[in-house]
Amino acid sequence: MESTRSKRDDARILVIAWVALVAAVVAVGWLLTHPLESTVDPWDDEVVLWFADHRASALDPVADIGSKIADTVVGLAVAAVLSITTWRRLHTWRPAAFYGVLVAGTLALYLVVTAVIPRDRPPVEILDPGLVPDHSFPSGHVATAIVVYCATAVLLGAYVPRWRRWSWLLFLVPLVVAPSRLYQGAHHPTDVLTSMVFASIWLAVVSRVLLPAPRSVREDTADKVEA
Repeated sequence: MESTRSKRDDARILVIAWVALVAAVVAVGWLLTHPLESTVDPWDDEVVLWFADHRASALDPVADIGSKIADTVVGLAVAAVLSITTWRRLHTWRPAAFYGVLVAGTLALYLVVTAVIPRDRPPVEILDPGLVPDHSFPSGHVATAIVVYCATAVLLGAYVPRWRRWSWLLFLVPLVVAPSRLYQGAHHPTDVLTSMVFASIWLAVVSRVLLPAPRSVREDTADKVEA
């Protein structure tokens, strides 16, 4: 009975946090596209135009790779592989639930917000073909980078402490994806910043709810991985 109550409490916290995040992101999007539009848009456009003015043939493929590593399909595939791998290695359901809640929550938030807050892409040539013209806010690629790659760093830090010396490099992935999206003209800076904030908060909440484990469990899991 205690376990059931605990799971219900965890689910309640996650649902409340997700709803609050959706409301907050929608509110930010409304402010950016309505009362603050005339103030924010000139700066937003100026930054993207600067990136467009500094495009070079040598940088195009770099930005393309920076975007592709955080494509939705790639993110889902990476999360699925990591979920299966960690479940088999660590013998616990938490990593799979961790990735599942993170990715599903992020995707659902993105779909809701882009449907409620249409925002046109920046006024430059977009180097990433096939994008929906009015789905600029927020950046799905930046959010995916955080809830997949940064989440993996957090997961490894929780269950496999000896890998921390290398796992911190995963926190650099969003710092590659974000300028890549701006370089390609796919998003405004405020789209990218919004995703960085909400995805980081979502990662922090999900980590707090699903990853904590008694010291004995963490040590036991690390021993199994080392073996």
